[in-house]
Amino acid sequence: MTSIPFIDLQAQRRRLGAPLADAIAAAVEGGQWIMGPQVRALEEKLAEFAGVRHALACANGTDALMLVLRAWDVGPGDAVFVPAFTFAASAEVVALVGAEPVFVDVLEDTYNMDPASLEAAIAMVAREGRLKPRVVMPVDLFGQPADYAALAPIAAREKLLMLCDTAQGYGGIWSGRRTGGIGDAAATSFFPAKPLGCYGDGGASFTNDDGLIELLRSLRNHGQGADKYENVRIGVNSRLDTIQAAILLEKLAIFPDEIERRERIARRYNEGLARSNRIRVPRVIAGAQSTWAQYTIQVPERDRLAADLKNKGIPTAIYYPIPMSAQKGYAHYPSAPVPVSTAIGKTVISLPMHPYLDEATQDMIVAAVLESVGEA
Repeated sequence: MTSIPFIDLQAQRRRLGAPLADAIAAAVEGGQWIMGPQVRALEEKLAEFAGVRHALACANGTDALMLVLRAWDVGPGDAVFVPAFTFAASAEVVALVGAEPVFVDVLEDTYNMDPASLEAAIAMVAREGRLKPRVVMPVDLFGQPADYAALAPIAAREKLLMLCDTAQGYGGIWSGRRTGGIGDAAATSFFPAKPLGCYGDGGASFTNDDGLIELLRSLRNHGQGADKYENVRIGVNSRLDTIQAAILLEKLAIFPDEIERRERIARRYNEGLARSNRIRVPRVIAGAQSTWAQYTIQVPERDRLAADLKNKGIPTAIYYPIPMSAQKGYAHYPSAPVPVSTAIGKTVISLPMHPYLDEATQDMIVAAVLESVGEA
């Protein structure tokens, strides 16, 4: 049986058509394949879209987070508060700079950082007295902005910097502000499957801080000073290829329309699947708009549903079955109790989601889910 695509990137490529091919060809013909003019043009467009002064394009979303932590001089003895229910990169970057991730639970209905658990984690670190709280890193998981109305006051009270991991959420809206423009800094990923993705790896950091952006530019390019042969600090090689910047410029032009399409598809999913009280559909907090990087539901017999859908040619994915606090590489780091992250890892399942999912295919997916789970 032919499987439908989980994310149909080829449909998007066909829509972009000749202008995309021309943009790639122009980048190749221009010959500035590293840090060409398209990179700077992309940074300006990304910052404008996010509503911030500065964007820094880099090699991937992991580096986009790590560069900010490096620029803030986060390192040994520092605590960075990270959700337990997230992709490994969110915690990985903390360990890579020598600091310690401190895991925080998430909310069952939005999958984002639980403010009460953050409070508990901060108190735990204070009692132990071993680490200095430095940064809180909310994650805009599955495309939805975290609850910044609750998280930002905690960060301000505790004098924590806020680095927003919007790898899945860039382009979402919270309280009239775009993700990327929230917090002291933010970072996103342009991995191909992301709502705004390139044809390889890529990422970007965002800030309104003029001093921070200068540090980020230096760190991105081997710690350069006045020129590339003056090295004033230890940096990394994390530059975005010019071809990827050219691709992202074309994709960014249609990104607002694609976000609207994703929203319509998510609403149809919610309406169709709400016929079963055995399915928990995702909830978006008041005043927010998700980019719907994933459409994730919870069901009591997740593995059976996945098998039933696979037999009908419908792909699914499970994000994330094991909380970070229980992962072998991270279990030795501090953690608040994370019962929700542990529980939902056994019930979450993501359905096909992309801007070009037609209604007939979506209706077939909904019917197959209801048949497997039941409408009672």
